[in-house]
Amino acid sequence: MRPTVIRQSHGAALSPAAGGATPFAWEQVGRELGITPGGTVNIAQLTVDRHAASARGDQPAFRSVNADGGRRSLTYRELARLTDRFGNALKSLGVGKGDCVFVLCGRRCELYVAVLGALKVGAVVSPLFPAFGPEPIRNRMTQANGKVLVTTASAYRRKVAPIRAELPALQHVVLVDDLGAGAMPETHDWEALLQAAAEAPALVATSADDPALLHFTSGTTGMPKGALHVHGAILTHYATARLALDLRPDDVFWCTADPGWVTGMSYGIVAPLAVGVTSIVDEAEFDAVRWLSILESEGVNVWYTAPTAIRMLMKAGPPLFAGRRFPALRFVASVGEPLNAQAVWWGVDTLGLPIHDTWWQTETGGIMVANAVTDDIKPGSMGRPLPGIVARVVRQRAGETREVIETPDTVGELALEAGWPSMFRAYLGQPERYGKCFAGKLYLSGDLVRRDADGYYWFVGRRDDVIKSAGHLIGPFEVESVLMEHPAVAEAGVIGKPDALAGEAIKAFLTLRRDVAPSEALRMELLAHARRRLGAAVAPKEIAFAECLPHTRSGKIMRRLLKARELGLPEGDSSTLE
Repeated sequence: MRPTVIRQSHGAALSPAAGGATPFAWEQVGRELGITPGGTVNIAQLTVDRHAASARGDQPAFRSVNADGGRRSLTYRELARLTDRFGNALKSLGVGKGDCVFVLCGRRCELYVAVLGALKVGAVVSPLFPAFGPEPIRNRMTQANGKVLVTTASAYRRKVAPIRAELPALQHVVLVDDLGAGAMPETHDWEALLQAAAEAPALVATSADDPALLHFTSGTTGMPKGALHVHGAILTHYATARLALDLRPDDVFWCTADPGWVTGMSYGIVAPLAVGVTSIVDEAEFDAVRWLSILESEGVNVWYTAPTAIRMLMKAGPPLFAGRRFPALRFVASVGEPLNAQAVWWGVDTLGLPIHDTWWQTETGGIMVANAVTDDIKPGSMGRPLPGIVARVVRQRAGETREVIETPDTVGELALEAGWPSMFRAYLGQPERYGKCFAGKLYLSGDLVRRDADGYYWFVGRRDDVIKSAGHLIGPFEVESVLMEHPAVAEAGVIGKPDALAGEAIKAFLTLRRDVAPSEALRMELLAHARRRLGAAVAPKEIAFAECLPHTRSGKIMRRLLKARELGLPEGDSSTLE
């Protein structure tokens, strides 16, 4: 039998004044970052310029590994120079404080320069996942009135050019020429734009409360919501990098998440640069042998990855690890979906290290609950709230009243006391929807948990139907909307079903129009339609035809019932069915 607790002996990752027995003070975190009261708080200045002007200036900020295995390093000093140039280029295009700049680039040096250069001049940065199809791109850029898009020539040609006429707010497209095709009409060439820009400091004074990052997150109804974060969020990024990930300034760090998602932005860009580490960037897609080679050859000290990737490595089996050694690896953490106990112990057996699960959301902006460096690990647990974070388990009573559950091991909704620096400040253009996320001073996460007698939290399930596939949050409504665009489809219901690798796989249930007969050819046509419009990461993997779908009395499709029927589970109360 495995023990129920893995003992750890790490020391505190922040100075005693910022954690431990002393009450946690965000002001102390600010002092460690060099923030002065009432002074400028700008993510790019604190992550790039601050180090460029120090003895750390010639240390690599990023070490990029391309698909062929070639390497390119970008020092903090070089990053400062390039982000100044890009920031000044944006100014020359009329980009001002608060304007929205979208980035659709994949993991390449230009992406990091674009993100940080835009933040430097006070623009709001919104990243797009490279696998998105035209429809998710249009949805997000339309909501945010995106003024500038930085992307590659290949992505622009396939995904953006066909819908550009539907993006009236989009004034400028900056292209990284990955095709060698030269200039395209109505676009700016990345290299030419940077060469023409001034190298003078581009920083625009911003405050802790000025908008900085816009991350879209999906819900079960309506289009994706734009969660807005501010420059002051860097305090959470920095503190959690130290406390939850044990990052130290001389570390080599690898966060495998794509910057198109919040993890890749918060912990692939902001947090590691705030600490001053060297981050590994892998430009290629997942390959088990390649990933292990990178861990070994790049001397990675801290590795932050997804349960999906861990399951794929587990599936590959011990022969994959034969002869490999990871002497530099000190800390491994996971994010994106719950990590089961088997995976934690696999880390111990295979890597010589347990895998530390972490919990947070797009809305929280940073890690809230974790198996932290200072705590023992209970395999299968989310861990405990980090210093500065107050968590509660709540349940709803009659009406809108919510009560805090004090009894251990009682299931309720995870809620956090509002006020941490990286808490989202709005859903773009949806104040009522934002207000519904709170009950008084409590942020309601929508995740059901239980807290044990030692204060460790255990994930139970989602309050709603959002699908988590390979660590990505996918809203059923967005997928259903695209499927219903097809002339054969009358109605669509989308669920997530358990998948050994991805966590959940997307399955769609469709009713067809009266004059359309189901067929295998139609099924393949619909799958192709969805992949073309949504991208492979969001499109369903399975389609089933049905004569009718279950509805509530108000007309909503009962996804819960679809999922129960698919998995052979009890259907529960069906009294709301038509």
